[in-house]
Amino acid sequence: MSGLVIAMVVIIVLVVIAVIIAGMYNGLVRLNVKAQEAWSGITVQLKRRADLIPNLVESVKGYAAHESGVFEKVTEARSAVMNATQVGPAAAAHAEGELTGALKSLFAVAENYPDLKASQNFMDLQAQIADTEDKVAASRRFYNSTVTLFNTKRKVFPTNIFANMLGFTQDKEFFDVPEGERQAVEQAPEVKF
Repeated sequence: MSGLVIAMVVIIVLVVIAVIIAGMYNGLVRLNVKAQEAWSGITVQLKRRADLIPNLVESVKGYAAHESGVFEKVTEARSAVMNATQVGPAAAAHAEGELTGALKSLFAVAENYPDLKASQNFMDLQAQIADTEDKVAASRRFYNSTVTLFNTKRKVFPTNIFANMLGFTQDKEFFDVPEGERQAVEQAPEVKF
Protein backbone atom coordinates (compact mmCIF):
# COMPACT_ATOMS: atom_id res chain seq x y z
CA MET A 1 0.00 0.00 0.00
CA SER A 2 2.77 2.33 0.79
CA GLY A 3 4.03 2.08 -2.82
CA LEU A 4 0.55 3.03 -4.06
CA VAL A 5 0.42 6.05 -1.72
CA ILE A 6 3.84 7.21 -2.88
CA ALA A 7 2.80 6.83 -6.52
CA MET A 8 -0.39 8.83 -5.88
CA VAL A 9 1.54 11.59 -4.10
CA VAL A 10 4.03 11.75 -6.98
CA ILE A 11 1.18 11.90 -9.50
CA ILE A 12 -0.59 14.65 -7.52
CA VAL A 13 2.64 16.66 -7.24
CA LEU A 14 3.26 16.29 -10.99
CA VAL A 15 -0.32 17.34 -11.78
CA VAL A 16 0.00 20.39 -9.50
CA ILE A 17 3.31 21.36 -11.15
CA ALA A 18 1.74 20.89 -14.61
CA VAL A 19 -1.23 23.07 -13.64
CA ILE A 20 1.09 25.78 -12.30
CA ILE A 21 3.24 25.73 -15.46
CA ALA A 22 0.12 25.78 -17.65
CA GLY A 23 -1.18 28.75 -15.66
CA MET A 24 2.10 30.62 -16.13
CA TYR A 25 2.17 29.81 -19.84
CA ASN A 26 -1.45 30.86 -20.35
CA GLY A 27 -0.85 34.09 -18.43
CA LEU A 28 2.14 34.94 -20.59
CA VAL A 29 0.24 34.08 -23.77
CA ARG A 30 -2.71 36.26 -22.71
CA LEU A 31 -0.45 39.23 -21.99
CA ASN A 32 1.48 38.67 -25.22
CA VAL A 33 -1.76 38.72 -27.23
CA LYS A 34 -2.97 41.76 -25.31
CA ALA A 35 0.30 43.56 -26.11
CA GLN A 36 -0.11 42.69 -29.80
CA GLU A 37 -3.65 44.03 -29.69
CA ALA A 38 -2.45 47.22 -28.00
CA TRP A 39 0.28 47.67 -30.63
CA SER A 40 -2.36 47.23 -33.31
CA GLY A 41 -4.36 50.03 -31.66
CA ILE A 42 -1.36 52.34 -31.92
CA THR A 43 -0.79 51.51 -35.58
CA VAL A 44 -4.47 52.13 -36.35
CA GLN A 45 -4.30 55.60 -34.78
CA LEU A 46 -1.01 56.42 -36.48
CA LYS A 47 -2.50 55.35 -39.82
CA ARG A 48 -5.59 57.45 -39.16
CA ARG A 49 -3.45 60.49 -38.50
CA ALA A 50 -1.26 59.76 -41.52
CA ASP A 51 -4.40 59.59 -43.68
CA LEU A 52 -5.50 63.03 -42.44
CA ILE A 53 -2.17 64.72 -43.06
CA PRO A 54 -2.31 64.90 -46.90
CA ASN A 55 -5.65 66.71 -46.63
CA LEU A 56 -4.20 69.13 -44.10
CA VAL A 57 -1.14 69.75 -46.26
CA GLU A 58 -3.30 70.40 -49.32
CA SER A 59 -5.45 72.86 -47.36
CA VAL A 60 -2.40 74.81 -46.24
CA LYS A 61 -0.72 74.59 -49.66
CA GLY A 62 -3.53 76.57 -51.21
CA TYR A 63 -2.73 79.50 -48.94
CA ALA A 64 1.02 79.13 -48.45
CA ALA A 65 2.44 77.60 -51.62
CA HIS A 66 5.88 79.14 -50.99
CA GLU A 67 6.32 77.09 -47.79
CA SER A 68 7.38 73.95 -49.69
CA GLY A 69 10.11 73.01 -47.18
CA VAL A 70 7.52 72.58 -44.44
CA PHE A 71 5.30 70.48 -46.69
CA GLU A 72 8.22 68.22 -47.62
CA LYS A 73 9.14 67.72 -43.94
CA VAL A 74 5.58 66.76 -43.07
CA THR A 75 5.33 64.38 -46.02
CA GLU A 76 8.67 62.73 -45.21
CA ALA A 77 7.79 62.43 -41.51
CA ARG A 78 4.41 60.92 -42.40
CA SER A 79 6.10 58.27 -44.56
CA ALA A 80 8.64 57.57 -41.84
CA VAL A 81 5.88 56.90 -39.30
CA MET A 82 4.08 54.50 -41.62
CA ASN A 83 7.31 52.60 -42.32
CA ALA A 84 8.43 52.63 -38.69
CA THR A 85 5.29 50.90 -37.42
CA GLN A 86 6.44 47.82 -39.34
CA VAL A 87 9.83 47.89 -37.57
CA GLY A 88 8.68 48.18 -33.97
CA PRO A 89 7.85 50.48 -31.09
CA ALA A 90 11.26 52.20 -30.77
CA ALA A 91 11.39 53.12 -34.47
CA ALA A 92 7.74 54.22 -34.39
CA ALA A 93 8.34 56.39 -31.32
CA HIS A 94 11.30 58.09 -33.02
CA ALA A 95 9.30 58.71 -36.20
CA GLU A 96 6.35 59.88 -34.11
CA GLY A 97 8.52 62.59 -32.54
CA GLU A 98 9.69 63.74 -35.97
CA LEU A 99 6.12 63.94 -37.27
CA THR A 100 4.94 65.88 -34.24
CA GLY A 101 7.68 68.43 -34.83
CA ALA A 102 6.81 68.69 -38.52
CA LEU A 103 3.13 69.18 -37.70
CA LYS A 104 4.04 71.95 -35.25
CA SER A 105 5.89 73.69 -38.10
CA LEU A 106 2.88 73.27 -40.38
CA PHE A 107 0.51 74.72 -37.80
CA ALA A 108 2.96 77.59 -37.24
CA VAL A 109 2.81 78.37 -40.97
CA ALA A 110 -0.99 78.27 -40.82
CA GLU A 111 -0.93 80.91 -38.06
CA ASN A 112 0.33 83.43 -40.65
CA TYR A 113 -2.79 83.05 -42.81
CA PRO A 114 -5.99 84.32 -41.15
CA ASP A 115 -8.15 83.18 -44.09
CA LEU A 116 -6.79 79.66 -43.73
CA LYS A 117 -7.41 79.63 -39.97
CA ALA A 118 -11.00 80.69 -40.65
CA SER A 119 -11.55 77.94 -43.24
CA GLN A 120 -14.04 75.36 -41.95
CA ASN A 121 -12.23 72.55 -43.77
CA PHE A 122 -8.93 73.50 -42.12
CA MET A 123 -10.56 73.82 -38.70
CA ASP A 124 -12.18 70.40 -39.10
CA LEU A 125 -8.86 68.84 -40.09
CA GLN A 126 -7.13 70.46 -37.12
CA ALA A 127 -9.80 69.13 -34.78
CA GLN A 128 -9.52 65.62 -36.24
CA ILE A 129 -5.73 65.65 -35.89
CA ALA A 130 -5.97 66.90 -32.30
CA ASP A 131 -8.48 64.13 -31.56
CA THR A 132 -6.19 61.58 -33.17
CA GLU A 133 -3.22 62.86 -31.13
CA ASP A 134 -5.29 62.17 -27.99
CA LYS A 135 -6.12 58.68 -29.26
CA VAL A 136 -2.46 57.98 -30.04
CA ALA A 137 -1.52 59.03 -26.51
CA ALA A 138 -4.24 56.81 -25.02
CA SER A 139 -3.19 53.88 -27.21
CA ARG A 140 0.43 54.42 -26.19
CA ARG A 141 -0.50 54.36 -22.50
CA PHE A 142 -2.54 51.16 -22.95
CA TYR A 143 0.26 49.48 -24.88
CA ASN A 144 2.95 50.49 -22.39
CA SER A 145 0.86 49.32 -19.42
CA THR A 146 0.32 45.95 -21.12
CA VAL A 147 4.04 45.69 -21.87
CA THR A 148 4.76 46.47 -18.22
CA LEU A 149 2.44 43.67 -17.11
CA PHE A 150 3.99 41.20 -19.56
CA ASN A 151 7.59 42.12 -18.72
CA THR A 152 6.86 41.99 -14.98
CA LYS A 153 5.13 38.61 -15.19
CA ARG A 154 8.03 37.25 -17.24
CA LYS A 155 10.53 38.34 -14.58
CA VAL A 156 8.80 37.45 -11.30
CA PHE A 157 9.23 34.19 -9.45
CA PRO A 158 8.32 31.45 -10.28
CA THR A 159 7.44 32.44 -13.85
CA ASN A 160 10.98 33.64 -14.49
CA ILE A 161 12.22 30.08 -14.04
CA PHE A 162 9.96 28.72 -16.77
CA ALA A 163 9.50 31.73 -19.10
CA ASN A 164 12.52 30.95 -21.29
CA MET A 165 11.60 27.27 -21.46
CA LEU A 166 8.07 28.26 -22.49
CA GLY A 167 9.38 30.39 -25.38
CA PHE A 168 9.13 33.85 -23.78
CA THR A 169 12.79 34.81 -23.99
CA GLN A 170 12.59 38.60 -24.42
CA ASP A 171 10.89 41.55 -22.84
CA LYS A 172 8.46 43.51 -25.00
CA GLU A 173 9.69 46.86 -26.24
CA PHE A 174 8.01 50.00 -24.87
CA PHE A 175 6.63 52.66 -27.18
CA ASP A 176 8.78 55.33 -25.61
CA VAL A 177 9.96 58.57 -27.09
CA PRO A 178 13.75 59.04 -27.02
CA GLU A 179 14.85 61.64 -24.46
CA GLY A 180 15.92 64.18 -27.10
CA GLU A 181 12.50 64.15 -28.71
CA ARG A 182 10.45 64.00 -25.51
CA GLN A 183 10.02 67.77 -25.28
CA ALA A 184 8.70 68.02 -28.86
CA VAL A 185 6.20 65.24 -28.24
CA GLU A 186 5.12 66.54 -24.84
CA GLN A 187 4.30 69.82 -26.55
CA ALA A 188 1.94 68.27 -29.08
CA PRO A 189 0.57 70.43 -31.89
CA GLU A 190 -1.53 73.17 -30.38
CA VAL A 191 -4.82 73.78 -32.10
CA LYS A 192 -6.01 77.40 -31.91
CA PHE A 193 -9.06 78.92 -33.48
